[in-house]
Amino acid sequence: MAVSDGVVKKIVLSYTYVAIWIFLSFTVIVYNKYILDRKMYNWPYPISLTMIHMAFCSSLAYLLVRVLKLVEPVSMSRDLYLKSVVPIGALYSLSLWFSNSAYIYLSVSFIQMLKALMPVAVYSIGVLFKKETFKNETMANMVSISLGVAIAAYGEAKFDSWGVTLQLLAVAFEATRLVLIQILLNSKGISLNPITSLYYIAPCCLVFLSVPWIIMEYPSLRDNSSFHLDFAIFGTNSACAFALNLAVFLLVGKTSALTMNVAGVVKDWLLIAFSWSVIKDTVTPVNLIGYGLAFLGVAYYNHCKLQALKASEAQKKAQQGDEEAGRLLEQKDGEGTGRKNDSQN
Repeated sequence: MAVSDGVVKKIVLSYTYVAIWIFLSFTVIVYNKYILDRKMYNWPYPISLTMIHMAFCSSLAYLLVRVLKLVEPVSMSRDLYLKSVVPIGALYSLSLWFSNSAYIYLSVSFIQMLKALMPVAVYSIGVLFKKETFKNETMANMVSISLGVAIAAYGEAKFDSWGVTLQLLAVAFEATRLVLIQILLNSKGISLNPITSLYYIAPCCLVFLSVPWIIMEYPSLRDNSSFHLDFAIFGTNSACAFALNLAVFLLVGKTSALTMNVAGVVKDWLLIAFSWSVIKDTVTPVNLIGYGLAFLGVAYYNHCKLQALKASEAQKKAQQGDEEAGRLLEQKDGEGTGRKNDSQN
């Protein structure tokens, strides 16, 4: 059976969006590692780097939403902002701070392996907040993912306990943020795309990060007379970070969030290969065995999510079909009653 041009075009566009997202996500991760690593650019100020990203992204988001009006803002009261957006912003700032800090201590490949724990954290916190239903089968899968990451950690050649702690905290804060988005925003009918998210949340992150920045990094930057802001490096780095958010907007909008999860698995393997071949990070066989086990668990988790999504869509279509059939039946009954009344008259 021949495939229509429209279907081919849609498939090509979907793969294009996936490729763009993988490329930009890959670039941002490697670029951040390059800037923060003491053996590379040697600028070990993760809070400062995150604040530069937030300032750049919030400025461009404001331009897109308020000046150019290319993206519609969300109707939001001050009370809703303080009770819903501010807690999410606080968690996001902590997640970014700790994840960027981990690049100082850990290899890119090992960080990607630790990030495989994200489904475990999201599911566990979802169960805790009663947004997910506890299932023995799902929990067993989460245990297998955790076991795989533990094996990968055991085989890590340059294991750093502080770096691992930072990355695990970043995963925990990010997972909590994702669950709170469901509780505080989605449940109230508010849906933020990546651009409106930056518009509302990035300024909030900037404020939160300024407190630890003043205490921890500003004194060092002030006393370091050789420091100067390299606009070429930090400008392109921030532009990549913003472009990544636009790519997320395109990818999720044109395909689905599940597609991004699957693409994320591909990106992780590419990063591990790049970290080993180009950056010359050590990747041991035990690393790969452990991450392979975790990868299978994550792949199965995504498969279950896809099946649940298909079942939900099929149920919605069935309900719509039943409602349509009911309306047609009522319409026919009405027409029959009308004809009967006409014949009696």
